[in-house]
Amino acid sequence: MIDLKLLRSTPDVVRESQRSRGDDPGVVDEVLAADAANRAALQEFETARAEQKLLGKDVAKAQGEEKQALLARTKELSAKVKELQATADAAATRAVELARSLGNIPEPGVPSGGEDDFTVMRHVGTPRDFAAEGVEVQDHLAIGEGLKAIDMERGAKVSGARFYFLTGIGARLELAVLNAAMDLAYRRGFSPTITPTLVRPETMAGTGFLGKHSDEIYFLERDDLYLVGTSEVALAGYHSDEIIDLSDGPLRYAGWSACYRREAGSAGRDTRGIIRVHQFHKVEMFAYAHAEDAAAEHERFLSIEEEMLQALELPYRVIDTAAGDLGSSAARKFDCEAWLPSQERWMEVTSTSNCTTYQARRLNTRERVENGTAPVATINGTIGTTRWLVALLENHQQADGSVHVPEVLRPYLGGLEVLEPVR
Repeated sequence: MIDLKLLRSTPDVVRESQRSRGDDPGVVDEVLAADAANRAALQEFETARAEQKLLGKDVAKAQGEEKQALLARTKELSAKVKELQATADAAATRAVELARSLGNIPEPGVPSGGEDDFTVMRHVGTPRDFAAEGVEVQDHLAIGEGLKAIDMERGAKVSGARFYFLTGIGARLELAVLNAAMDLAYRRGFSPTITPTLVRPETMAGTGFLGKHSDEIYFLERDDLYLVGTSEVALAGYHSDEIIDLSDGPLRYAGWSACYRREAGSAGRDTRGIIRVHQFHKVEMFAYAHAEDAAAEHERFLSIEEEMLQALELPYRVIDTAAGDLGSSAARKFDCEAWLPSQERWMEVTSTSNCTTYQARRLNTRERVENGTAPVATINGTIGTTRWLVALLENHQQADGSVHVPEVLRPYLGGLEVLEPVR
């Protein structure tokens, strides 16, 4: 949630934020009106409550008819106080609900526009010239089936479309990627964490995932619980309603979890293989930091993601995502996209977002400051997930159907340097 003080003092900044995101700027005026109604109702309530307290003292001193008259006035005033309190509470609830619908304010320099209006920051590595090598490019599913690493047919039989089995070397390869990611995070000062994959509605809402993309989330109505699409959700809720100590620097966690997404609205997109699926695994970095340190921490997350991609010997590019393609909680998001040889395009494999104080305000996560407490900033970023297998298999494929294993993964695969097809 954005800072209501900022909204009151600079509403035009928030209106422009809404426009840059492709959202309705008129919501800003609705929030301001609800906020004004709340403060007016609260003022009336406080005035009536003060009168009620004074009247109580007068009743104690009065006698006879005067006392009866004061008692009648007290009864009348008590009813009014209750009514005013209810009005103030309703106005406050309305103001908060509307304020929660506003996306975070993009940082200066974030490109305006939608999904296709990103800015390319840099390219790292050069895609292989498979034709020059005499290699006929196969997609990851064909390669995976040759290795007996991916079984889509039985995944669909058991669970339906967009489900799969990783088998044999496929399962080992995913575990290798995730363990390498967790080890890198640990070396960079993150505390390894296995997180819950079911969370309460207040946790899911607090992270900003129940906005316009809520149809992406699986909901267990009987249990009133949500399945997470990222361990960011559980980690954001880890310190909810707490005052945390950042005197020694950011609190950093690396969460490993299964993740679930409905992929609503993606009919016909990436239906082959494991690019866009309903269930996958992921290692997610998450940090709580001073608000003024959030941008620097965000850059640090990006550098760790790039370190992992380079260790996997993948050609990639980094993009600065446009405001209209940011999640509601993100003020800035950098995506890393690996080259996908079979489709000759860039494919997002990881991203990192600076959520500034947006999530912490909603989840009431604070730190002590000179004049009381203040919300902290939260930053998130992925350093290993199932989709990375797509980029690994395709970029490291050989003419005979085998796959080169990057050196960083070999210790997790018993020293294997090449994955051989199963004849």
